[in-house]
Amino acid sequence: MNVVILGAGTIGFRLAKQLIEEDKNIVLIERDPEKAKHAANLLDCLVLNEVGNNLTTLRKAGTSKADYFIGVTDSDEVNMIACGMVSSEFPVPNKIARIRNIDYSSTNMIQRSFPGIDYFVNPEIEASKAIIRAVEHGAVSEVVFFEKSDLQMRSITVGGGSVFNNTSIEEIKKTVQTNFLVAVILRDDFSIIPRGDSVVRENDRLYLIATEESFEKIFSQVGKSVMKPNKIVLIGGSRIGRYVAEHFLHPPKRVFSMFSRLLRRFSRVTKRKINIIDSDYENCQMLADRFPEALVINADISDEGFSEDEQLSDADLVIATTDNQELNIINAVYAKTLGAKRSIALVNKSNYVNIASNLGIDVAISSVDSMVDSILKYIRNSNIRSVYSISGGKVEVIELSVVLSSRMVGKKIKEIRLPRDSLILSVSRESKDIIPDGDLALQSGDHLIVITRKESVPKLEQLFSG
Repeated sequence: MNVVILGAGTIGFRLAKQLIEEDKNIVLIERDPEKAKHAANLLDCLVLNEVGNNLTTLRKAGTSKADYFIGVTDSDEVNMIACGMVSSEFPVPNKIARIRNIDYSSTNMIQRSFPGIDYFVNPEIEASKAIIRAVEHGAVSEVVFFEKSDLQMRSITVGGGSVFNNTSIEEIKKTVQTNFLVAVILRDDFSIIPRGDSVVRENDRLYLIATEESFEKIFSQVGKSVMKPNKIVLIGGSRIGRYVAEHFLHPPKRVFSMFSRLLRRFSRVTKRKINIIDSDYENCQMLADRFPEALVINADISDEGFSEDEQLSDADLVIATTDNQELNIINAVYAKTLGAKRSIALVNKSNYVNIASNLGIDVAISSVDSMVDSILKYIRNSNIRSVYSISGGKVEVIELSVVLSSRMVGKKIKEIRLPRDSLILSVSRESKDIIPDGDLALQSGDHLIVITRKESVPKLEQLFSG
């Protein structure tokens, strides 16, 4: 697969790194000399320090042979123009554009084909969807849904006093007395695909797969029962904060027409009491006009003179969504010390997710992970339906279909030579979720949930292709 990526910022760099490690042929185009130098030093690919919306540059990048062109610069206009040029000059079958501007995202063009662009992705919308899913399912962890299964994936960080600490997975299952699978354990900088006798340690982050009912039992065992927050305090009136407020305060009209349909399968929109705290006075004026139902406070909670502690102390949930990830973590931790029952922090770097969790923050959402996962889901083999990256993309949980023409039809799981450290976690068949053993024979139409290391994704694609 040949991929040309325009933009070597956080998202472009992460996307290129992940695809390179899957043996894809990548060319990066970046106009900023420092970003281009950084990418060239760390990535095994061609990096062009040139302007991307230029035909000479696009030819030099080998765009004529590309399977995908992905525009992920910080400029919507550059991404759109570049995709348009590629569409008119090169036979590239798939063009993807990052579109952040709220006016573009809310128009009909993003809901149907737009000249030169096959797929739009908006980082703020992807992150806000992840936050809303977490809120609607108890604000105890991030929530990952699978398209063809009733199972979910959530995570738990094991504290020193947890009943899970220094306990094997088999013993944990006996204690909880409900069905679940531990897909992966993150320990320090390592990811472990566990067995039943694997022992869980303090500060381990467990990614579990179970039904919603089972998760309620699991979280109650660790003292984090599912709650429905009525008073929500948003710290930071960023675009993501506004999207979240829009969802909870009133039914979407323009901006969320598409967004709401995506969330409708997950939740029912209900009004809640929303308070918004933002340090920018003009932004507060705009927020007050847009959300008259909300209490908008112009303040910086990090200032010593901040006198609105009561806004946080009785909050059911505090969501920190400023454009500064370090500040979000600090604000979320501070809110918990004042008495807020739950907290969510928006971050960019994947390793900040674990840091936030270890600091007592209930949910940390990475906007970069959400964006990259959305793009990967689009460019994967067509029988791969869902992608979720763990540990900065080192491990992936994917949902794939067994098509009639697949060589895997009729084979027992123990007969399939899966890549190392890959595991079939669940098989969905005729609306039933099966926890498989080695003797289960796969059938056409089965939908599998598989965990694997990212370098093994191409082999999985090959194994299950038609």
